[in-house]
Amino acid sequence: MKDSLIYEGKAKRIFSIKGDNDNYIQEFKDDATAFNGIKKDSIKNKGIRNTSISTAIFTFLNNKGIPTHFLGKISENEMLVKKVEIILVEVVCRNIAAGSLVKKFGFTEGEKLEKPLIEFYYKSDEAGDPLFTDEHIYRMKLATFNELSVIKNLTFKINDLLKDFFSEKGIDLVDFKLEFGRNNGEIILADEISPDTCRLWDNKSGKKLDKDRFRFDMGGVEEAYEEIEKRLS
Repeated sequence: MKDSLIYEGKAKRIFSIKGDNDNYIQEFKDDATAFNGIKKDSIKNKGIRNTSISTAIFTFLNNKGIPTHFLGKISENEMLVKKVEIILVEVVCRNIAAGSLVKKFGFTEGEKLEKPLIEFYYKSDEAGDPLFTDEHIYRMKLATFNELSVIKNLTFKINDLLKDFFSEKGIDLVDFKLEFGRNNGEIILADEISPDTCRLWDNKSGKKLDKDRFRFDMGGVEEAYEEIEKRLS
């Protein structure tokens, strides 16, 4: 089915499909990166695990009426997705303080936020994916006021759904990154949702079950991804 490579990122490849102008194949890689690509390695079966995890989550969100690019899993490390024009805004939603909230803003790790916090980051490796504001987004013509309003509303809805979804599996959804795109004039959720893009903690032990285990050399990276896959299945 694959025709040509459209895009290759840190963790995925996107391919066009022969005779199909509406959809793409999204392939998950075993490559792992952290700190804007400074740290690199490969995690055994990460591509397979993230395909399975993203499939479970996107299927759940589709069934809840969230518009996404996901159409189906077509192999152990590939998904069929709708063609989207990615908006160069990474959306981070935080429920519990971790990562940069602790390092840069003085929050205490594990501190539960009174309400979800949404942040925007400019999707640019060259610029280092900096934190920026609504006004930057408008001035840079990355998204309109109405599009950003849709993105914010969808993010809050997705957060509410996923907090409950993960809680039922014994997992706290600490924070997560989303990407959105345009498809036939509609804003839809794209990219992936996996331990690469979420902070996921066991809600009893507090054990970290996400890419922080790779970032900070905590060990047990493969096992953490496998544990998430098992709980979601």
